Amino acid sequence: MLDTHESIQKRFFQMMMSKSPVDRLRMGCSMFDSAKQIVRSSILERNPDGSPLEIRKEMFLRFYGQDFQPDQKIKILDAFK
Repeated sequence: MLDTHESIQKRFFQMMMSKSPVDRLRMGCSMFDSAKQIVRSSILERNPDGSPLEIRKEMFLRFYGQDFQPDQKIKILDAFK
């Protein structure tokens, strides 16, 4: 979906590229941390009594579940401790 005017996209890209690589990495890490908090809150809302292991497994499935075949997911989830 492209609902942003091309000139704005270019300006945003220029602003991001004007930041140092370290600043861009920090921004990315911060966004990922925020995403994890949102997903974790959603999981706890649906399953407030979930164990830490259950929460970790569900977070894995939410973030990476589409990246693996069913048999691969089972192996990965079985390896969680």
